[in-house]
Amino acid sequence: MLPVGPKPIMEHLLEWLKKWGITDVVVSTGYLGKMLQEYFGDGKEWDVEIVYATSPHPLGTAGQLKAAEPKVNGRFVCLYGDQLLDFDLGKAIAFHETKKATATMVLMKYQTELKYGFMETDRDGRLTEWKEKPTITGYINVGCYIMEKSFLRYIRGGTVYEMNEAFREAKAKGARLYAVKMDGTFLDIGDRKSYRDANELYTKGMGQGGIDRRK
Repeated sequence: MLPVGPKPIMEHLLEWLKKWGITDVVVSTGYLGKMLQEYFGDGKEWDVEIVYATSPHPLGTAGQLKAAEPKVNGRFVCLYGDQLLDFDLGKAIAFHETKKATATMVLMKYQTELKYGFMETDRDGRLTEWKEKPTITGYINVGCYIMEKSFLRYIRGGTVYEMNEAFREAKAKGARLYAVKMDGTFLDIGDRKSYRDANELYTKGMGQGGIDRRK
């Protein structure tokens, strides 16, 4: 419910999903979930249909998904609620279908400069290299997955269970797991600083015709 610009985060996500033709939405809620229900209701105002899966206590990223299992039919897109996304979701879904995947994780390129210098030594302890605040580049999970309902069997119900645990369990059991690399926008809003940054980028983006933060 935190606002980014004039709308709460979830409203941005709903509008993005609708842009890609997804209009049936299950919202998994826990603490203060009633606030979401009071604001979004059944979703008619946004031309989507919303139902709610409520758990009495926090269950972790995968545990909350498991709690929504009775309301899920077939293939679905799973999103975290503390981010803004913009990329070609249709392309990601097509990749998932082509691979006949059980679950596909969306990745985006990320770059960061480390806070400290990294030192390398040889076996004798002689200093061989000083890397001052090196830049690290790689691909990160942006909290968007395309999943078959069968993936939910790998999540332990009724307890705290994280998505990385579910993926490890699925991998151990031989599930078809893939990752698709996408270009686009990913704004993580998991703490105060990133929330401030997101609002600043949103405001700046509106003046330029859109948000664009590529990682």
